[in-house]
Amino acid sequence: MRFETKAVHAGLRTDATGAVTPPIHLSTTFERNPASQPIGADTYIRESNPTQTQLENALAALENGEAALAFASGMAAGITVIQSLPPGSHVILPDDAYYSYRHAFEEYFSKWGFSVSVVDMSDTGNVRAAVTPKTRLIWMETPSNPQLKVVDIAAVCEIARKAAATTFVDNTWATPALQRPLELGADIAMHSATKYFGGHSDVMGGTLMFAKKNEFYERCHHTRSIMGSVLSPFNCWLIMRGLRTLACRMRVHCDNAMAIASALDGHPALSHLHYPGLADDPGHVVAKKQMSAFGGMISVRVKAGQDAAMRLLSRVKVFTRATSLGGVESLIEHRASSEGPGSRTPQDLLRLSIGLEHPDDLLADLKQAIGG
Repeated sequence: MRFETKAVHAGLRTDATGAVTPPIHLSTTFERNPASQPIGADTYIRESNPTQTQLENALAALENGEAALAFASGMAAGITVIQSLPPGSHVILPDDAYYSYRHAFEEYFSKWGFSVSVVDMSDTGNVRAAVTPKTRLIWMETPSNPQLKVVDIAAVCEIARKAAATTFVDNTWATPALQRPLELGADIAMHSATKYFGGHSDVMGGTLMFAKKNEFYERCHHTRSIMGSVLSPFNCWLIMRGLRTLACRMRVHCDNAMAIASALDGHPALSHLHYPGLADDPGHVVAKKQMSAFGGMISVRVKAGQDAAMRLLSRVKVFTRATSLGGVESLIEHRASSEGPGSRTPQDLLRLSIGLEHPDDLLADLKQAIGG
């Protein structure tokens, strides 16, 4: 079954009413029989809920995995994986990973006995050199946030197999519509469902998809239940609704981003334009190998520096100045300001989430904001 069809139908089941749209099960607890045995599959919401289970079945199908787990946020999903590792584990993290994960290691996990090596994973040799006997997790993010670095997933997975390490891919920016890490050898794919899965900037959630329903899956499920980072039934329902249009939305996001990146490539006011769909992008060859299209995210660096970048930001009229990504509307942000103190993002960098508006309107807005 092709992805577009799967996205529409995955996880759906008709109940006794025959409703085409699934109901929302809001109950936090479920009845037991007189012998105190569960009547159905669910007992309490931190363990499972019918709406959550339906979403998880759909998620596993979209990444071609054996199982999935839903969480209250993307951060909660990623943190659960780390909390499920053995004490004293060593983790290899990309240098352009989402900033909150780096902060989590610096502020919390270092105190818990974890160690981390931060490397530029666009060169797999750096990953190989960072492996130690205690390496238990190799964390990939491709394309990365915010500089759109590309990691060769299959090559890193081969390094991990030799080290007996688990492989994890933050697939938020690509989505399974464009890239399926589990098919490339990864053990876990993660998504901030707040972004493209929800697709309308109105729901928060996170997901983990597992290649195998194995012991590590069970450990993550247990961690979620005990630590309490479960997703509400209503948010499960909203994300599942978003999945139905994911394939067609991603086509427009990608087409618009490619049109804008191509038009702005080489603009004299920009020192860099990061988009793996461009033939001269450093990650283009690998991205073309493992992605069916190149996504809806672009980052630009303004040649005249931070002040010029902020002036550009202030002039946009169609783009909305806001953080996050993956919604129907186009967003632009000064990424270093959003990340706050300690940001390692260049101060002249602006991150663009390309939405579903007409590309000519978006391009005209950017050109008038750039000026010159």
